[in-house]
Amino acid sequence: MTALILIVLAAFLLLAVMLGNRKSSARLRDIPALLHLYRMLGLSVEDGTRLHISLGHGSLLDARGGSALAGLATLRIIAERTSVSDMPAVASSGDPVLGLLTQDTLQAGYQAAGVDELYVPTAGRITGLSPFGFAAGAMNISQNENVSTNIMLGHFGPEAALLADASDRQSVTMIGASDNLSGQAVLFANTQDALIGEELFAAGAYLGAGASHVASLTVQDILRWLIILALLGGAAAKFFGVI
Repeated sequence: MTALILIVLAAFLLLAVMLGNRKSSARLRDIPALLHLYRMLGLSVEDGTRLHISLGHGSLLDARGGSALAGLATLRIIAERTSVSDMPAVASSGDPVLGLLTQDTLQAGYQAAGVDELYVPTAGRITGLSPFGFAAGAMNISQNENVSTNIMLGHFGPEAALLADASDRQSVTMIGASDNLSGQAVLFANTQDALIGEELFAAGAYLGAGASHVASLTVQDILRWLIILALLGGAAAKFFGVI
């Protein structure tokens, strides 16, 4: 019942914020890693290097699907903006269904840019079906395809350390976040500006994916504060003997 109430509340807040954003531009809080990502997106087109977006090996059929969908939203924007570059972005994943969606998302980005004839299916790759097999294949991309930035958004475990080591050896910038605590720990230790927790789902809003992404980020912040206030209120009530 509580979950249903939260879902309904989030839906109403999302609708209200989307309507409000149509009248005035929303101001996003500063997230250094995402601001850095925005700059690297422009620089890669100027200096003729490639962005590698790795979406992890999470399945869309379980709880790990949320992080994969967040990565796909980011991929859509990056594909559109790098489609006319000499070195367009490539994407890797470790799940067959996610791999198909990766190719479809890349193609949608090219179509939005009006250059769908430039799209090649090999831009979206399944590099392995096991966690470490996937990481080994993704390492090969960053080492051999003139990659300037590795963007890791999705489900990663300890195998993220292999990708982090490959990035460090090639002096490649790495930006990433995972919904797995082990993967998040590795990325936090190996990135200059780490994405923490739910910031994984904010990338689309910072790259201009649309009003719905900005609204969802605002609702996310509102719900966070409501939960914090509820916890503090419950603790105060318990302390004073109200409950």
